[in-house]
Amino acid sequence: MKRTVLLNPGPVNVTERVRQALLKPDLCHREKEFSDLMQSIRSKLVHAFGIQNEFDAVLTTGSGTAALEMAVCSCLSEGQTLLVIRNGVYGDRIAAMAEAYGFNIQCIDSPWGEPPVLADIEQALKQNPKIEVVAVVHHETTTGLLNPVHEIGQLVRKYNKRFLVDSVSGLAGDELDFNRAGVDLCAGTANKCIQGLPGVSFVLVRQTELTRLEKIPERSHYFNLHKNHQAQEKGDTLFTPAVQTHYALDTALDELLEETVNSRIKRYSQAAAMLRQGFQEMGLEFIVSKEYWSNTLTALKLPEGVTYTALHDRLKDKGFVIYAGQKKLSESIFRIANMGDITTEEFQRLLDTLKNCLSASTPS
Repeated sequence: MKRTVLLNPGPVNVTERVRQALLKPDLCHREKEFSDLMQSIRSKLVHAFGIQNEFDAVLTTGSGTAALEMAVCSCLSEGQTLLVIRNGVYGDRIAAMAEAYGFNIQCIDSPWGEPPVLADIEQALKQNPKIEVVAVVHHETTTGLLNPVHEIGQLVRKYNKRFLVDSVSGLAGDELDFNRAGVDLCAGTANKCIQGLPGVSFVLVRQTELTRLEKIPERSHYFNLHKNHQAQEKGDTLFTPAVQTHYALDTALDELLEETVNSRIKRYSQAAAMLRQGFQEMGLEFIVSKEYWSNTLTALKLPEGVTYTALHDRLKDKGFVIYAGQKKLSESIFRIANMGDITTEEFQRLLDTLKNCLSASTPS
């Protein structure tokens, strides 16, 4: 029996090695063994991305959104402003979190599927001296658009602000040079390009930011970044973590270190190129311009006469799970991600199956 191939942007297909890690012995999170496991994960995260001399990893039990909320609620000093760059659902999510905490926010809005105008960001930074932190989504999976994080980060540094990057679906899938982009806080998760399982997420925080963060009032008891960092530096955890999922993440990081981040990015890029050539041959229409494509997700217009539900169900019957559009795109597009442990043979089988499904669905 063939496995189901997940073409949604997380959770992803994982290796049997990662899956087997869940079967390790039950463990109390207050024991030294869990402290060692947690420190192993924290160390492997920063070493995988080559940032071990400048960054610390802070873990939390929850989805990538949990890590993002930890970064957002902990990043802004009293009376200052958060500049949010929005061009999709996940940029909107950053703004919604900031509003929930009562932050002063300013937004730079671009149409979904289009990058922000850098001149607009610079103008905002010039005109509003109260902006302390700039937040952006690295890979906006709403459309598969890759935002220009390095160029934005250089502007942030030019005006001596702090840079928060939501790279939940970007880390290990697309390039992120933490120092060239001047990243100060980066949210990530286990269950996307790192190829772990849902339940653990993390914030990578620049060590020079820790003094500033310590002075920020506690806004969330669970998600306080500085207090979680302090506890984990001592080998402790403030709350009960998802122990078995930590085992799986530790193993997934072993795989990432063995493959290397650069090699994984290359593998995903090659898979995306193969798929996109097939999509073009089928006459499918992309919704993002080629120069802004990510390595890991492609958003495609539904052909006339084809509904998402019908296409999804036909493909699922053949062993493939695709992903719907969100909000205003829910009726007009479908998305195919190529994250995770998926073989070239499976991608080719997807293209053949998709072609057959579309041929059967499209009116003659």
